[in-house]
Amino acid sequence: MSNSSPFIEKIENTYKRSDLPEFRPGDTIRVHAKISEGGKDRIQVFQGVCIHRKRNGGRGAFTVRKISHGVGVERVWAVNSPRVVKIELVQRGRVRKAKLYYLRNLSGNAARIRARLGGYASELLSGGTGATTGSGDSEPTGSTEG
Repeated sequence: MSNSSPFIEKIENTYKRSDLPEFRPGDTIRVHAKISEGGKDRIQVFQGVCIHRKRNGGRGAFTVRKISHGVGVERVWAVNSPRVVKIELVQRGRVRKAKLYYLRNLSGNAARIRARLGGYASELLSGGTGATTGSGDSEPTGSTEG
């Protein structure tokens, strides 16, 4: 939480988004951003590795880095920005640091991040994608005995 007054926190909470997935630094994410060009709006997809995540209530931000034609490109978005239409979690990454700025100095296979399997603990506890129903060792209902 921030060190601001409760009044400011109330205002920030009214703009807080709840439709975004949980993601962390090291995760590969796909950001659908709204771009305005020549009076027209369009959606541009930016897929890369999240190298920075600031969780500061309504003022949170994240940085995504990708390599485009051999050049590193980073974009920073506010979490609650109306320009961010949707965020998709493509792959979870296994990293040991919260800020992955060292990836700026690496290239090729050295900049790879290992994949992490499974869901986040908060998703598993809330019964999200990782929950299964049934024990799996029971017989199917339509079986015939021979």
